[in-house]
Amino acid sequence: MSVTDLPSEHTPRPSPKRNRSDTDGEILQSRERSSFPPAQNGYGTHGDTFELDEHNDQDDGYAYEDESDIDPDASGTQTPEESIPQRPTKLNYRLRMTLHGHRRGVAAVKFSPDGRYIASCSADSTIKIWDAKTGAAIHTLEGHLAGVSTIAWSPDSTVLASGSDDKSIRLWDVVKGTAMSTPLLGHHNYIYSIAFSPKGNMLVSGSYDEAVFLWDVRTARVMRSLPAHSDPVSGVDFVRDGTLVASCSTDGLIRIWDTSTGQCLKTLVHEDNAPVTSVRFSPNGKFVLAATLDSSVRLWNYVEGRCVKTYQGHRNQKYSINACFGSYGVQGAVRVDSGHQTTWAFAVCGDEHGRVIMWDVNSKDVLQVMAGHEKAVLGVDTSPSSEAIATCGLDGTIKVWTLPSALGNGSDA
Repeated sequence: MSVTDLPSEHTPRPSPKRNRSDTDGEILQSRERSSFPPAQNGYGTHGDTFELDEHNDQDDGYAYEDESDIDPDASGTQTPEESIPQRPTKLNYRLRMTLHGHRRGVAAVKFSPDGRYIASCSADSTIKIWDAKTGAAIHTLEGHLAGVSTIAWSPDSTVLASGSDDKSIRLWDVVKGTAMSTPLLGHHNYIYSIAFSPKGNMLVSGSYDEAVFLWDVRTARVMRSLPAHSDPVSGVDFVRDGTLVASCSTDGLIRIWDTSTGQCLKTLVHEDNAPVTSVRFSPNGKFVLAATLDSSVRLWNYVEGRCVKTYQGHRNQKYSINACFGSYGVQGAVRVDSGHQTTWAFAVCGDEHGRVIMWDVNSKDVLQVMAGHEKAVLGVDTSPSSEAIATCGLDGTIKVWTLPSALGNGSDA
């Protein structure tokens, strides 16, 4: 069964709180910073937008709000307000098109790194490739023997990887629309999550068998097997330079791994110990974003082991729903070297009422709530420019939302 199938079987199951000793990871204990590669600033479209005002969450689960959007200049006086780009308080993504074609619920949707394609995978055992601009169906990829729960693009947008309940990972030539000859075999149960390394030479996978595998893409062989968790692994991701892998599980833990040694460098756990359903590194590599089955999305400083922000307002208590990052700015503004921030980061997540919620990363303000799906929204992804957002869910559809400046002729494919 796929994650979009019968919830009673495939919904992450909460695990009881356990007594943890020092051997069960370095729970909330400081490690030397030298254990982690230094985070670098900037990454693609979103890197320079991720400037976080780090305050720990208070006991109620919320972080302190930013005091001001206005920075004083070097003289100590405040620059005139009209000359400083003001952070928008609301966004206005609109539904551009709805894509039909899957016969069952859609578990995941991903833009290609070059922004040309959208890939989706479903409990109907197929993967579809769509034209991101027109919504035209380009390929239907068939070969898995059970539902497909996860997909990942190679960095050059030429290869798509898929993980299935048939316990296999397949690599697909996107141009030809055909499967590569050798599947990646080794997991003993459903595959929940996969991600390519930034260079495209490695793949990481997480499975219901509680393990995390690092694969050599060229040879289709397991490079390293990590006995990662005590419950199914629900999410994995590579950091921007490929030196670290994050994994999360329904055991309530997030773990950070050194890809070269397989060592667990840090284990993160919130006091509520809610099952974690997805994990994503921030574009600058300094934080991880995690969705949990207590209707929360949390941002962690993983080096220090601190939860620095908590985003709420959506409902997520039953299904594996992923969260991701995007960026936004002042529409029509021209960027100048004024030293003032002109773009900002947002976090976005679906919910079980068919909505998509977007928060400003720093202030936690809700920027927009998009409604359109008839059932739970399981997957969400932002385009490389963040001008478009793709969502998918149990209603079997993919929806593409765009900002007014990017709106063209919508379609209902």
